[in-house]
Amino acid sequence: MANTSETLRGACEQLAQLTGMTTESVSSFRRTDDDGWQLTVEVVELERVPETMSLLASYEVELDQDGELTGYRRVRRYERGRADRSR
Repeated sequence: MANTSETLRGACEQLAQLTGMTTESVSSFRRTDDDGWQLTVEVVELERVPETMSLLASYEVELDQDGELTGYRRVRRYERGRADRSR
């Protein structure tokens, strides 16, 4: 099995291939009970000028124990540079 950074990088590559969108970063990750992974990956959904107006999204990504993507879903969409509202 690959190390953690290779697994995360591979997940970003798989998501980019499936969606056609550029991945920006992994904002969270954790091991699951079945030795897989659950990640939140930030992607650029729509590039705009100026860049601060680009639309980004957070995708929840699930990987199996071999690091293969088994599912994903968009959980949030936002403009670059906009902070979340305080709760």
